[in-house]
Order: sequence, then structure tokens, then C-alpha cells
Amino acid sequence: MPASTAPQAPTRHGPPAPPSGSEPEHPSCGPQDASAPAAPGLTGPSTDLTGPSRGLSEPTHETDPGPGPEPEPDPETDPTPETEPGTDPGPEPPQPGTRGADTRALTQVLFGRLKTLTPGTAEHGRVRGALIEANLPLVRYAAARFRSRNEPMEDVVQVGTIGLINAIDRFDPDRGVQFPTFAMPTVIGEIKRYFRDNVRTVHVPRRLHELWVQVNGATEDLTTAFGRSPTTAEIAERLRITEEEVLACIEAGRSYHATSLEAAQEGDGLPGLLDRLGYEDPALDGVEHRDLVRHLLVQLPEREQRILLLRYYNNLTQSQISAELGVSQMHVSRLLARSFARLRSANRIDA
Repeated sequence: MPASTAPQAPTRHGPPAPPSGSEPEHPSCGPQDASAPAAPGLTGPSTDLTGPSRGLSEPTHETDPGPGPEPEPDPETDPTPETEPGTDPGPEPPQPGTRGADTRALTQVLFGRLKTLTPGTAEHGRVRGALIEANLPLVRYAAARFRSRNEPMEDVVQVGTIGLINAIDRFDPDRGVQFPTFAMPTVIGEIKRYFRDNVRTVHVPRRLHELWVQVNGATEDLTTAFGRSPTTAEIAERLRITEEEVLACIEAGRSYHATSLEAAQEGDGLPGLLDRLGYEDPALDGVEHRDLVRHLLVQLPEREQRILLLRYYNNLTQSQISAELGVSQMHVSRLLARSFARLRSANRIDA
């Protein structure tokens, strides 16, 4: 009996199976029927083969996840945040601490917005206020230049803010000038006007004030150069002015500082000026009276002039005058009465 042969396996269409003991060429390749379509995802990313038997006997199928929830807009990357219909968001108020280029850019944006608004409206006031707040560092910088004036810095900043507001109202961005360049002279001018009109104890002419600034600067430069305080002649030579003008400027510069009457004087050990001021002296009225009488005495005869001088300037009695002149006391009394009548009459005529 011929030996029986085992039935042959049906012919497999496709790539030959890998030899036993070797890894398959693709994780999705396994025993498949020839008529079955190829498994999808053969060209996709490879899967992990380190598991026990994952993907060797079961085909993998990719499924469509379907439409998921829409992602929420990111407020940091979305350039168009939602606003309520019919409202204009307008420019954002300046953040505290903006400096340099950020402040300039913000100022330009706010001025561009301000041009499109009607003065007097709420939006116009809001943008105008944002401009003031954004440029307050400019006012503080200008006010710091007057720190040596012994005036409260809060008051100086408030005055400078008035100048800033005036500059904002007069600024035209179409002229091509940066706002800090335009506003700084206005702010400083407002502060100088405040010191000139409200702080000085003595009014100083404008020319003397401007010259005093030059004298003060020359004094500092010469002190640094010489290592000592310069003389009046050296300052005058430096500025090409007279010594009298230098002295006048120095005297005018003292009007910036007021001395307390109760403050003790340095170096002399004496009490304050208030304790050294004199009281009203009744004899001062007598000086005016004497000047008036001297003017009227020249209108009297010489003998009557002498009698009045002996009586009221030398403080002699009528008896002493009569002995001095060799006349009776009664006659001296009559001459005094007649002299008084003439003086009163002459005084009424002059008045």
C-alpha cells in the first residue's frame, strides 16, 4: 500500500510567510485569507512590538473619532475678542509703569483716537484722562529739577500736571513732533511761573532771574575748576558782565529762600531775629516833628528862633532864657506865644 501523502495547503497569494522564530516584517501582518482585503493602516506609524502578542493575531482597524467639541478661543492668541454689540472698546488705559518706547507708542495711539472724538463727550474725557495718566512720569521728571527749592514736591507735580493738560489740549500729532518734545517746555514753564508768582518773597525782574541762573551755573563751574569759591570779578569775567550785575543777581537769588524769624543765627550764638527786633519808639514821631519845625523856623525872626531853640532843643526854662537874653520872663513868654501863632499859621498855609 503506497504511503499516504498529507494534503497540501492551499496556495497563499501574497508575500511569503516569514520563517519560524523570526519577527514579522510588519506588526499588522498575520494569517489572513487571500480573498480578504488588505488591512488598513499598513503605512501608518508603527506600533509597539514589545507586548506579549499585541497585533499579531488580530488586525488593527482605525476608527474615525467623529466631530468633537470646538476648542475655546485663547484670549492671549485670539486677536479679536468678543465685545458686546453696539459698543466700542476704545483704547485700553495705560498700564502703570510704562516707560520709553511703550509710552510713546501708547501716546500716539491715544492721540489718534482723541482726534476722532467730539470734545465734551464721555469717551473723549476718558481718552484725555488716559493721556494724562500715561505722561505723568514726564511731569515727575520735570519737577525733580526743582527739588532744591524747598517746596513740597506734591505741589510742584500738581502745577506741572496743569502744564501737561495744556500741552495735551494744544498738541497736534499731524505736525510730526513727538509729544514729550512738545510738552516739556510747557510743563517747565508752568512750574517756573508758579515759583515766580507764588513762592518768592520779593519780586525779581525777569532779566535778573535769567541772569541769576547763568551766575549760579558759572559759580558751580568755577568752584569745580579752582577748588574754591570764585570771586565776583571772576564770575563777571566768565559771563562778560559787570560786577554790579553779578552782585544784583546774587541779591535777587536770595528771594528764593525765606529766613525764619525764630531761627537762631549761625555762628554768632545770638537768639533769633524775632527776639532782636526793636519795639515801637515814640521818639520816632519827634523826628518828623523836628523836620517840620525846622522848615517853619526859617520864617521867624532871628531872636524868636533862638528862644524856641533854647526852650525846646536845649530844654531851658523861661527864667533861664530871660537870663540868657537879658530880658524879663514875661517878655520871653509873650515872644513864645507869638512864635507859636506864626508857626501854626504857616503850617496851615503849607498844608
